[in-house]
Amino acid sequence: MNILVTGSSGFVGKNLVEALKNIRDGKDRTRPALSVGEIFEYDIDTDPALLDEYCAKSDFVFHLAGVNRPKDPKKFMEGNFGFSSVLLETLKKHNNTCPVMLSSSIQATCIGRYDGEYGRSKKAGEDLFFAYAAETGARVLVYRFPNLFGKWCRPNYNSAVATFCHNIAHDLPITVNDPSVELELLYIDDLVSEMLDALEGKEHYCTFDGTNTVMTDDGRYCAVPMTHKVTLGEIVDLLHTFHDQPQTLLMPEIPANSFAKKLYSTYLSYLPKEKISFPLKMNTDPRGSFTELLKTKSCGQFSVNISNPGITKGQHWHNSKWEFFIVVSGHGLIQERKIGTDQVMNFEVTGEKIEAVHMLPGYTHNIINLSETEPLVTLMWANEPFDPEKPDTFGEPV
Repeated sequence: MNILVTGSSGFVGKNLVEALKNIRDGKDRTRPALSVGEIFEYDIDTDPALLDEYCAKSDFVFHLAGVNRPKDPKKFMEGNFGFSSVLLETLKKHNNTCPVMLSSSIQATCIGRYDGEYGRSKKAGEDLFFAYAAETGARVLVYRFPNLFGKWCRPNYNSAVATFCHNIAHDLPITVNDPSVELELLYIDDLVSEMLDALEGKEHYCTFDGTNTVMTDDGRYCAVPMTHKVTLGEIVDLLHTFHDQPQTLLMPEIPANSFAKKLYSTYLSYLPKEKISFPLKMNTDPRGSFTELLKTKSCGQFSVNISNPGITKGQHWHNSKWEFFIVVSGHGLIQERKIGTDQVMNFEVTGEKIEAVHMLPGYTHNIINLSETEPLVTLMWANEPFDPEKPDTFGEPV
């Protein structure tokens, strides 16, 4: 299947093109039924003569090209309607009735209630595509996108999320006049997934109740099933939490498909080089070192412990706290003894056979480096972050 992508250098276009390349090159095997041949990338700096060739050869067209913020408002209609006319006329010239997807905007629903040049130009483009479908019988998919966000979105342009991510990542100020303002947001990966669904003939349909999308099997328009409604204040609070993570080591909750998870991935894509890596506080003494790696509010804490040759660490027990000790390098012995008994359990561990050993509540435990020359490196997980006010740790030799 040969695919034409107009607006291929833009935010959506770039993400879509890279996804198509991954499928074409066999790097993405999640869609085994989808075969991608040539990918025709068309943008503002492409030789216009190539459009004729691309329209003749394409089996599917993603029309993503458009104008968002021209200096002259008249450019809205020229960019969002005029080029669409050229595209469709070129397809008709070659009797190519392949499916065509149009990237429109939720602003097109505001015509009659809030008339703006941008919304009018998008609505005109929609009407043009529907007329084209009626004339030629081609399958036309019209999507009205809400606010988009994700990697590679241009900051300080037309996306508040991109601007907030960029500025907070670079320690620059942001302006929020009303934190209670709610946005409907669509994540770029969810959008690309829907566009790949459309290639397979599995697009989702909808109607509109005002600006509200109503999913339905017989709708005139198409839509991505998953969007997120969040306030500006919620977005900014999350971004500040992500920004502070290298200092707090606290990882916020990011459940599957949650807005927080998608926003975190987006935020990280804006980090400057000097923030991609950051130091961790190593607590060192003659025995070795202990370093906290990551904390969570509800799922414990990760740390790494390095024991010098011949050193014994631990020799304590907990009431409720429990841990995993996972030796990843070196040769060691873990010992545990139930408080009030003299029976010792021994677990010989090595980085050559990685395993997890429970440190049981009510059992005093230690870890001994059996090597005379090599350090013992142990990844540790505790079921709760360390609280110096309530450490739940009591010294006692095994």
